Amino acid sequence: MGTTEAPAEVERPAGREDTEIDRPWVVTVWNDPINLMSYVTYVFQKLFGYPRARAHRLMMQVHTEGRSDVASGTQDRCEYWCSRLHAHGLWATMRRD
Repeated sequence: MGTTEAPAEVERPAGREDTEIDRPWVVTVWNDPINLMSYVTYVFQKLFGYPRARAHRLMMQVHTEGRSDVASGTQDRCEYWCSRLHAHGLWATMRRD
């Protein structure tokens, strides 16, 4: 049985390497005229596990400024959070940071 030696040098694949760092996605909750402030606080606590004080602060930002960035992460995770926020009746969008 003969042995075959591996080449000493390996050619680099032709083409562009994608070296861009994956930027996180951000979930934004928007103010709406329907949901009570206490309910929005509750949803933030339930979905994200935020302590009451942080959930209340984010809710107040939604109420006073019209929006708040409530979470960030991978695209899949943010899509999941947006769908859960929608299921709870909140207006939410996501964008790349």
